[in-house]
Amino acid sequence: MRVSEAIAKSNKPLFTFEILPPVKGSDIHSIYRAIDPLLEFEPAFIEVTYHREEIKYKELPNGSIEKKTLRKRPGTVGISAAIKYKYKVEIVPHIICGGFNREETENGLIDLHFLGIHNLLVIRGDNLPGEKFFTPDKGGHRYAVDLLRQIMDLNRGIYLDDELENNSPTDFTVGVAGYPEKHAEAPNMSADIKHLKEKADAGAEYIVTQMFFDNKKYFDFVRLCREAGILVPIIPGLKPIVTIGQLQTLPRTFNISIPEELEKEVEKCKDNKAARQVGIEWCTMQSKELMQARVPALHYFTMGRSDNIREIVKAVF
Repeated sequence: MRVSEAIAKSNKPLFTFEILPPVKGSDIHSIYRAIDPLLEFEPAFIEVTYHREEIKYKELPNGSIEKKTLRKRPGTVGISAAIKYKYKVEIVPHIICGGFNREETENGLIDLHFLGIHNLLVIRGDNLPGEKFFTPDKGGHRYAVDLLRQIMDLNRGIYLDDELENNSPTDFTVGVAGYPEKHAEAPNMSADIKHLKEKADAGAEYIVTQMFFDNKKYFDFVRLCREAGILVPIIPGLKPIVTIGQLQTLPRTFNISIPEELEKEVEKCKDNKAARQVGIEWCTMQSKELMQARVPALHYFTMGRSDNIREIVKAVF
């Protein structure tokens, strides 16, 4: 089922979450161990991230989030198919600009179409380590909206090879990312909303936000989007704090802010175990307020961990 259809048919907010592909050398069971504890809450869909070959995100014991160079994680296409057919749940792989040219992108999309995976989340992706500005591969896309337009062309049966025979249209539903505190590279919120409107106009059917810790920022973001004529569902993205050190690393890594009240509560903690509990309680509070506001879904960033997410979801759904 399309993500947008699932939202429209539900009479309550959906539960969804995101997982990271394992580091190269790990097996699929590391993914299953993260998913299994959350299945009883009937996730409407599971997102599978994609990172360029050179980047790995790792949460360290002190709470810092390290970007480390790697050769590659296992392919998102294969992982998405394995999860979809093991659990019979809708999968939403991330499709990124970085690391691909247009032909490689088309080939990946054809594979997903053959596998029956029709929901996608389109994002530009990170800069390479040491890059001041994002640089696309030769023949690749610089902006997510251009990648989105390529997918919409495929949905109309328009392939890169205009002499291709039997060019059947694909049937992708595409979501995009939104930033309640604006994208790090946007000069201001108005410019960021303008770019988001371009994606909605190009065919994006829903938006999943970057994490935030103050629900007012989400509500203000939704209001600005509606005022700009962006009418698609806007799904809030949530992540509980798990260590004291994340007070510094999360804002620096993801260009977000931490509310003063949450900062004070975490600073009182004597160890990371206590900080984890504060994170669970804060995220639970956020989730309940968003549920009452009848948001389309609650989307949780697991970062490869699901034990704390399970505690939150159990208290909310």
